[in-house]
Amino acid sequence: MSVEVSDRLSLVTKKIIALTRSSNSKTINIVAVSKRQPVEKILSAIKCGHRVFGENRVDEAKKKWLGLLDTYSDVTLHMIGSLQSNKVKEAVALFDVIQTVDRMSLARKISIETHIQKKKLKCFVQVNTGKESQKSGVLPEDAIAFVQTCRHNLGLDVMGLMCIPPVSDNPALHFAFLRELAVQAKVRHLSMGMSSDFETAIGLGATYIRLGNFIFGDRVDP
Repeated sequence: MSVEVSDRLSLVTKKIIALTRSSNSKTINIVAVSKRQPVEKILSAIKCGHRVFGENRVDEAKKKWLGLLDTYSDVTLHMIGSLQSNKVKEAVALFDVIQTVDRMSLARKISIETHIQKKKLKCFVQVNTGKESQKSGVLPEDAIAFVQTCRHNLGLDVMGLMCIPPVSDNPALHFAFLRELAVQAKVRHLSMGMSSDFETAIGLGATYIRLGNFIFGDRVDP
């Protein structure tokens, strides 16, 4: 199992090097998505030197990571799933980065909680680039003002934008669109690209890619 994870991480690293060798690309950060993955596989990645992980649910993350973080305090943990308001206190305590700030009410609660906990938390604003009614995210036309409010009114450290393109669309169109929004919003980082399209995302400016199955293999059924 450990050999498999190490091989997959090595393959991703080689792909990134090949994709960025001839360009002036920024550093690409791999968020290893450990959603519904056993601790054994997570430990395999950690022992390979990987230190950036992502989880979708607060409760699952607490069960797996509270013990691990005591031992591996240099791990950076990203919240990449939809965050419920009643989970904000726990999320702020556990995570280093919340990538799914998608509404003003949530941003306000995160701001309040970071002050209470005196936590230096980083955030991404999730943009619903496809304007899908069933998907979370700030609408593109509201994104710039949303970022400014989060930064200047709420004091949040907004480091970038994040998106999940519609399954039926060409992801490149959404990645390019998010890149332009990031320039206008004056943010440095783009979290875009998953196991099936991360190479396209890197070519269009991604600085964070979210890889689950590509690194860990199939998820365990809940």
